Amino acid sequence: MKLAKYTSIGGQALIEGIMMKSPEKTALAVRCPDKSIDVSYLSEGSIKDRCKILRLPVLRGVAGFIESMAQGYKAMMLSAEKSGFTDIEEESGKKEKKDSGALMNVIMVIASVLGVALAVVLFMLLPRLAVSGLRLLFRTEFTPVVRSSIEQLLKLTIFVVYVWAVSLMKDIKRVFMYHGAEHKTIFCYEKGLALTVENVRIQRRFHPRCGTSFMILMILISVIFSTVVQMIFPGVYNIAWLWVIVKILLIPIVCGAGYELLRVCGRYDNMFTKIVSAPGLWLQRITTKEPDDGMIEVAIAALKACEPAVPDVDRSVDATDTEKQETGGEE
Repeated sequence: MKLAKYTSIGGQALIEGIMMKSPEKTALAVRCPDKSIDVSYLSEGSIKDRCKILRLPVLRGVAGFIESMAQGYKAMMLSAEKSGFTDIEEESGKKEKKDSGALMNVIMVIASVLGVALAVVLFMLLPRLAVSGLRLLFRTEFTPVVRSSIEQLLKLTIFVVYVWAVSLMKDIKRVFMYHGAEHKTIFCYEKGLALTVENVRIQRRFHPRCGTSFMILMILISVIFSTVVQMIFPGVYNIAWLWVIVKILLIPIVCGAGYELLRVCGRYDNMFTKIVSAPGLWLQRITTKEPDDGMIEVAIAALKACEPAVPDVDRSVDATDTEKQETGGEE
């Protein structure tokens, strides 16, 4: 029976393109306005190579998350430029180009600050206010477990509604289609099949090591850590500003724990990993869409460009087991 490979190759959907990352290199493939596929490489150099302690469990998750955010932002900007999404007209002078670039940087900084502020309001202050409202409505005091559960349920609801809403946008829908192409191509590679459009097209688009699953895991794990903090320091929840600081300080711990759990779900296929993976796999029904053949070609080009010289294989599993691991159910 055909064997499949477990690899550490991952990717990210971009604007008209895909970034693929292997242990050796990171490749970026973008569909250009002339319909050609531009393949380039992002500079390497991980902080984990310079600071060995960041290779330890949990800490490697925090470092990896920060690096992936920075690298993902860089790749997104490059894909927007290469795909023609943010073209500056050639007839504009050099000074105008420089001014436009500076203006774009200012806009991106402002957008980032506003994004962080909005995240704090939506995912920290709003759930807390909702819990306070429920306490007044029912005239009762909730236990730490109940408080944390209600807050995380509200966060999860807000997150799902937000993702669903942006998925309705035309440009975002195309990014989600590229996301589906990324998953399908990685599955095809992990099964040891030839990277052809035909082989990739028949793969499933839900992957247990997806960033969507990571975000869901972070929200669920927050319930545990928030409950523990409230039980050890009962009064901290009643001081709004202090609780927000505590939640921010918990982010690296939750991030690291989520990363380790995601690695486990990607390596093993058992009842525990199926239960843990189920919410993320379900949400991928929104964050991934069926790609067209052109998008699959881009994904294949990106993966071939970063494919390790020596296959990155941690274990061999039965191909049927891999199919079970890919998704919690049919599309």
